[in-house]
Amino acid sequence: MEDHVVKVHSLAVRITHWVNVFAVLIMVLSGWRIYNAAPLFPFSFPAGLTLGGWLAGALQWHFVGMWLLTINGLCYIAYGVCSGHFRRRLFPVSPAEVIQDVKAALRGRITHPDLRFYNAAQRAAYVAAIVLCVVLVVSGLVLWKPVQFHALGVFIGDYEGARYAHFFSMAALVTFIAIHVVMVLLVPRTFAAMVTGRIRLRAAGSGGPQ
Repeated sequence: MEDHVVKVHSLAVRITHWVNVFAVLIMVLSGWRIYNAAPLFPFSFPAGLTLGGWLAGALQWHFVGMWLLTINGLCYIAYGVCSGHFRRRLFPVSPAEVIQDVKAALRGRITHPDLRFYNAAQRAAYVAAIVLCVVLVVSGLVLWKPVQFHALGVFIGDYEGARYAHFFSMAALVTFIAIHVVMVLLVPRTFAAMVTGRIRLRAAGSGGPQ
């Protein structure tokens, strides 16, 4: 049997993924500059890792990233629901399987033979990332317009609660991104698949996917 090329990611998934990368990068770096203007904790982020140069500039960049992330996120969610992408790729998520996959990863037993399918740990991580982005947007709206979005603020402790929710969801998302990058480095085929949308699978008995 000959090797064959299979589709891994649709064009919609690839476009929204890379737009999301750009939007999150803008939001995180500009957000760190905004944080430095009024820190929640006794530390600040290095100026060289921030975007905007000063508070007003950082806020402008942050708004650009916010709208880009929101519009792109809504497009991704609409596609995921309407196309069945979420049902096929992200659900169901079993806690027992997630724990098993995480333990295997911690032992260095990372296997990802077929990129068309996510393991339980990946499904849980991607669902968590979507939830974190929603929390970032909601808490960000409360910080931006605390009076207009007072109804949302009630659920997260008003303005001060929104600041903590925004910070910790940012920290969790950055942690997810760091782990995601490490996983890509360990399984570099995933990067190529997210660019081309395809991967070459070896024929049975020839050593697995290429």
